[in-house]
Amino acid sequence: QVQLVESGGGLVQAGGSLRLSCAASGRTFSRYAMGWFRQAPGKEREFVACISWSGGSTYYADSVKGRFTISRDNAKSTVYLQMNSLKPEDSAVYYCAAYSTGIVYDPRRGVDYWGKGTLVTVSS
Repeated sequence: QVQLVESGGGLVQAGGSLRLSCAASGRTFSRYAMGWFRQAPGKEREFVACISWSGGSTYYADSVKGRFTISRDNAKSTVYLQMNSLKPEDSAVYYCAAYSTGIVYDPRRGVDYWGKGTLVTVSS
């Protein structure tokens, strides 16, 4: 059973930065793509970013492109999301996601496992 544990959420002012981490266990981390999704109150869960098994390929939602950076450390079985220039509309619960393949063709599909989420609140 794969376990994903997120950390790093919190309260930050608009324009600030946060770095989310997701520690994975339960299968060979380096074989699979990883991603981040978020869900704001009253809204559906939405894709944020994903990264291929090697880290060589990344993809972002238009709303975060240029502000967020996804990365991974396969030696530590951890994926990160560096969030800069945060806006109030970035406030949400952020979920770590593990895909069933090493390369993601449709980032909104193919998620095998989810973390429990970490709350990010951006004040104006």
